[in-house]
Amino acid sequence: MGININKVTLAGLVVALGIIYGDIGTSPLYVFKAIVGGNPISDLLVIGGISCIIWTLTLQTTVKYVILTLRADNKGEGGIFSLYALVRRHAKWTVIFGMIGGAALLADGIITPPITVTSAIEGLRTLEVFKDLGQWTIVKIVLAIITGLFIMQQFGTVSIGRMFGPIMVLWFSMLGVLGISHIADDLSILKAFSPHYAIELLTIYPSGFLILGAVFLCTTGAEALYSDLGHCGKGNIRISWIFVKTCLILNYLGQGAWLLTQKGQILPKDQNPFFTIMPEWFVIFGVLIATMASIIASQALISGSFTLIAEAMRLNLWPKMRVNYPTEMRGQLYIPGINTMLFVGCVSIVLLFQESGNMEAAYGLSITICMLMTSCLFAFYLYTRRVWIGWILLYMVVYFTIEFSFLFANIVKFAHGGYVTVIVAGALFLVMIVWFKSRKIKNRYVEFVRLEDYLPIIQELSNDTSIPKYATHLVYMSSADNPKEIEHKIIYSILNKKPKRADIYWFVHVDVVDEPYLSEYSVQTIIPNEVIRVEFRLGFKVEQRINLMFRMVVEDMVRNKEVNITSRYESLSKNNVVGDFQFIVMEKFLSHDNDLPLYERMVMKMYFFLKKISLSEERGFGLDSSYVTIEKYPLVVAPVTNLQLRRIIH
Repeated sequence: MGININKVTLAGLVVALGIIYGDIGTSPLYVFKAIVGGNPISDLLVIGGISCIIWTLTLQTTVKYVILTLRADNKGEGGIFSLYALVRRHAKWTVIFGMIGGAALLADGIITPPITVTSAIEGLRTLEVFKDLGQWTIVKIVLAIITGLFIMQQFGTVSIGRMFGPIMVLWFSMLGVLGISHIADDLSILKAFSPHYAIELLTIYPSGFLILGAVFLCTTGAEALYSDLGHCGKGNIRISWIFVKTCLILNYLGQGAWLLTQKGQILPKDQNPFFTIMPEWFVIFGVLIATMASIIASQALISGSFTLIAEAMRLNLWPKMRVNYPTEMRGQLYIPGINTMLFVGCVSIVLLFQESGNMEAAYGLSITICMLMTSCLFAFYLYTRRVWIGWILLYMVVYFTIEFSFLFANIVKFAHGGYVTVIVAGALFLVMIVWFKSRKIKNRYVEFVRLEDYLPIIQELSNDTSIPKYATHLVYMSSADNPKEIEHKIIYSILNKKPKRADIYWFVHVDVVDEPYLSEYSVQTIIPNEVIRVEFRLGFKVEQRINLMFRMVVEDMVRNKEVNITSRYESLSKNNVVGDFQFIVMEKFLSHDNDLPLYERMVMKMYFFLKKISLSEERGFGLDSSYVTIEKYPLVVAPVTNLQLRRIIH
């Protein structure tokens, strides 16, 4: 990309517009239509509705995300898992906020592409020629666009990504110009800047509080804004947001002023104020630009979902999945399994709801939950940074009040389709909690022993020519954080199972750290040319390509004359042939000799089911399967203790 994201540059601002604001930028397509709904148009509904939008964008997006939350960057990276990584060492229980927030954000990714693309295509009905365009035809067009979008993911989006920025500049300029051209329709719309009208709408208007559920749609992309911090940098986001917010508010004012000219009427179901304020000759261009903007919004969400899952995998909150890197661009990745899941989800949403009006009813419920989780984590982050407790309490009172209000207003959506995203978020959360809990259960079983107690016998084995040599270099993946320790199962594998004689034993440990892109290693030579431990310290955004990394470590050690990797077989040694490397990966299976409580038994059963359908251990570490031996061993977490057996003596 060649852009220094920490400096505010014109190129950086354009990139920020293309990557970050798709979701929040396309909200004028459906927000006002959702607010007005089937209600007769009145001053209070329109002016109060816009007042709610202006103050939501100010308090929720500007103050909470752009000013405050962006400060919680993890070495320049943002998002709910980056925030969790910042606080997790202070309190283990914060993981629950990270998991709920991550699952809710992912579930939201399933409804954003359908609602934005459908709203844009439905705009065609504003044209006289397409007035009778059938809903099923619109559904087919939407499905074709969404299918194309998901097929494109595997090739990466660098080439078309360059167009995203300029298209979004055009989109926001269009929003601003359209809004300005209609404000004069009724200047009383400018009263909306006073919060008095927002409060009046929520308290006086019949079931006005529930309108908050529709108002909330104007800020749904705020979480994505924080997640994409690493791609654009704080400065570029903050400066570009001024332009974006101005254009959004102008457009809402323009839609509102036009609506005030229709006082007393009920807006027809298929009429969208967003397209109605366009001049007749411009509608076709408007629909085209809106469609492109909605594709960009969907793209940003899909890319965000890939990043989110990759972070969850590194933080051990998600099963290992195949990750591809379609381009050289840092941070761009493609996860086929997640792509398929999102595609099936989006197609199901389009077929289930068909009209954008029905999708509005389901949209926003899960993202409210995600925003609440971010507030909890951010409040705790402030606490870990020794911020005065008064400020933290003020933050919590303000944002818990706002977000719980939105949540209660959105709960009504549950019956109208909100249950879809809640079920999806629940299923994703279940996967995370099972993966996390099962690791806790397994760790009770992992037994570590002192490595130095076994060094003499390993040395003797290495020199015992009566045992056939297993490999010149034997490499074990170890989970022991302490370099003086090793898992008992590894010692058992070397000495007891089928004695594995090797010239050099390597123990490789991968430590996933909270710094996103850290990539470093250390070597500890325990017995020169016989037992060596290598520790990799990798950031939670770094791909674990242990095969390549380990080879680089060995080459570096050979250059420094720290190790001799030549084969010890005389004929090969004479000709300087490098010895073979064999990786041993230990794979667990749940033994029948367990006596677990029902809850833990269910967790472990689900864990092994997920393990079966996810990426194998060796591919998760990026190892080449031709050098890997998989060794299965029984997982005995809770040995059976009450087995009664009596011997009979004849």
